[in-house]
Amino acid sequence: MKQILIKNAYLITMNGQREVYENGKLLIEDNKIKAVGNFDESIVSSGAEVYDAKGKILMPGLVNTHVHLSQQLGRGIADDVNLLTWLRERVWPYESSFDYEDSLISSTACCIELIRSGVTTFLESGGQYVDAMVEAVNKTGIRACLAKSVMDEGEGLPKAFDKAAQEELDTQEELYNKYNNTSNERVKIWFALRTIFNNSDELILKTKQLADKYKTGIHMHVAEIEDEVEFAKLRAGLTTVEHLNKLGVLDKNLLAVHTVWLTEREIELFRFYDVKVSHNPAAAMKVVLGFASVPEMLEKGIPVSIGTDGAPSNNRMDMMRDMYLTSLIHKGRTLNPEVVNAETVLEMATINGAKCALLEKEIGSLEVGKKADMIILNPNTIHSLPMHNPIGNIVYSMSSENIESTICDGKWLMKEKEILVLDEVELLEKVKNQAEKIRKKANINLTTNFKVIK
Repeated sequence: MKQILIKNAYLITMNGQREVYENGKLLIEDNKIKAVGNFDESIVSSGAEVYDAKGKILMPGLVNTHVHLSQQLGRGIADDVNLLTWLRERVWPYESSFDYEDSLISSTACCIELIRSGVTTFLESGGQYVDAMVEAVNKTGIRACLAKSVMDEGEGLPKAFDKAAQEELDTQEELYNKYNNTSNERVKIWFALRTIFNNSDELILKTKQLADKYKTGIHMHVAEIEDEVEFAKLRAGLTTVEHLNKLGVLDKNLLAVHTVWLTEREIELFRFYDVKVSHNPAAAMKVVLGFASVPEMLEKGIPVSIGTDGAPSNNRMDMMRDMYLTSLIHKGRTLNPEVVNAETVLEMATINGAKCALLEKEIGSLEVGKKADMIILNPNTIHSLPMHNPIGNIVYSMSSENIESTICDGKWLMKEKEILVLDEVELLEKVKNQAEKIRKKANINLTTNFKVIK
């Protein structure tokens, strides 16, 4: 039995009562939370590690509900272009050139950036080498819901992605049976549907059947751009969401990502079927998707969480920045300073993220019996002080620079800024070398008006 006692922290539980302890403590036993708040330390073993968090904030780890691990080495290859150019001329050629080693380095690098930004759980929307993703998650100690990027039709699809529906279904089922609940149950295997552009009705229907059979989730980009909605109308006479509703796919195990182009009726359908939502504010603005109706969805009780998306569409896997953007853009859009306040944003990034990951009983709050997934923030920086309102400061003032330590499944992944799970310097060299090789292999040529002198 291994115990870690964290004491003297400003402890934000995110439990049902939203209890906060100004001078709180928490006891980890193996990979679960043994005690929280004010408790008798007689339950602490003599050999326990004791960590003094005086002057620091202890809170649940962040849950990033939309990530592309395989895109990490593509940061910067698709700046300042529209989504379809981004996808068909930049990202698909890049992704389709990947091999196992490329995916492993990309996935590992992404996991480390997530750990540094306070993420303890993330939801991967689909890459080609799920086995490499599993290896990266296992190595870095983070928690993840992983999926294969699934496509069986669509314009501009690279030859490497051109698969039949049944082949994609069989592969996903094999991955589930091989990897689900591995890495001390930190790995969950989900099913995925890339977009309505690239998924036949057969693939959509049978994916839903398999997800229900295995009681796991479905990760899908939904109503991302106006062109997508118009495409769906031309193909089947219905918008993306209405078509998914007709097929019976709207359900509590569907995570709909972006959801920018929703009607009021479609928002009501999400509420009725308990569809989960991942809001990606930075990516939505950078690739010019538009502004999702987040305040309206939250008001109806729809679980809306926060995701960063991938490195070519956001350029930073920084949940702290996306939390900040989430509040600001919806205040600006609605001209209402009270919507999506700091407390709501913190809920979106923690307990709502846990709901979207279908892991609400295991993570998302610091409560006895839950997994020991948490982060320690140090507010002692010039951009964070003074701290009249700690919750507000986390959302509006702090950045990933303030994330000092990350614990997942009861283990320190980062402690006082030092990554403990691997040699980060060695990884950085691999990232630089591998990224250049992939860009050349994919034949992606970037132009600039600046005069580059070699």
